[in-house]
Amino acid sequence: MKLWWMGLLALLVACSEAPQQAVVELVYATPYGAAHPFSQADQAWIDFVEARSGGTLRIRPSWSGGLLSSEHSMLELRHGVADIGLITPIYVKGGTHLIRLQSGFYSGTSTMQQQLALYRCLEASSPQFAVELQGLKVLAVQGGSLPGIITTERPLASLADLQGLRIRGPTELLGVLEALGADPVNMPMGDVYSALAKGVLDGVVAPTDTFRALHFADVADHYLQMVIPRGAYPARAMSQARFAALSPAHQQVLEEGRPVWEAALIDKNSVALDDGLALARAEGVTFATLPAEDQRAFDALYLSVAEENAASLSRYGIDGATVFAASRRSVQPDGSVICSGGSR
Repeated sequence: MKLWWMGLLALLVACSEAPQQAVVELVYATPYGAAHPFSQADQAWIDFVEARSGGTLRIRPSWSGGLLSSEHSMLELRHGVADIGLITPIYVKGGTHLIRLQSGFYSGTSTMQQQLALYRCLEASSPQFAVELQGLKVLAVQGGSLPGIITTERPLASLADLQGLRIRGPTELLGVLEALGADPVNMPMGDVYSALAKGVLDGVVAPTDTFRALHFADVADHYLQMVIPRGAYPARAMSQARFAALSPAHQQVLEEGRPVWEAALIDKNSVALDDGLALARAEGVTFATLPAEDQRAFDALYLSVAEENAASLSRYGIDGATVFAASRRSVQPDGSVICSGGSR
């Protein structure tokens, strides 16, 4: 009996001395302020991570571009400037050729959920995605609301009205805008407000949430409603080395956080879209809708340029044509996405 009690006492002592999970703090960096819809989604993810880990994994946000730049964020994360950050591979000038151009392969999708599903189909179709993301652990993929065209002084009523206008557009639309006679410019969205205010830009391809989130209602007076497909891309990441240094328990929390972060981005962006539209109407922004014939012409041009962009990747030894073909097979007539034999 004495030995039994001694054994139980030893077990209780061992349990009381079992090491507790150490508290780890990670720095999250973003170029956006805390009130931006992206940052509101980031905060929802931060709250999840801290609650899910029981307070042992803490995220300290650095808002408003204090640590990472828009153009070099992927490189900066690889070198440990921050632990986790918002990345924009669609703005990187080198090393993300496929990720930049695949964002123009989304014709037919109309929701952010469909965009994320198609991105995963395309990612599975080519090892080049992993090559371009080497050294990074992706924590969330982001799509976006379908944009129209915001202009400062000249209202648009047709594609012909784009002639001669200096318009900021995403990489995948530069060829489309140029073919329509515009002077396309690619720059991070954080730089667009000042460019519009100074007259450097005549307009920007953007959804209505930017009227409030980026204050475009202060510097723009017109909005052309049309269907411009929007692509998805890896948008939140950390260095693979920093991820590997975490405990398995903390790694699991971040894995579980991926769908939480993506859902929060969809939710906050959707709310911001309606909010920005209401503000624009209150501020007197004029609205026009692209004629159906022009929309059909735009759709055909968009697909033609996307196919040309896919083929152009061969100069870098990248098989973009296969990825483009995968996108066309995956998007169904109703906008749903079917990949690898299943619906997503």
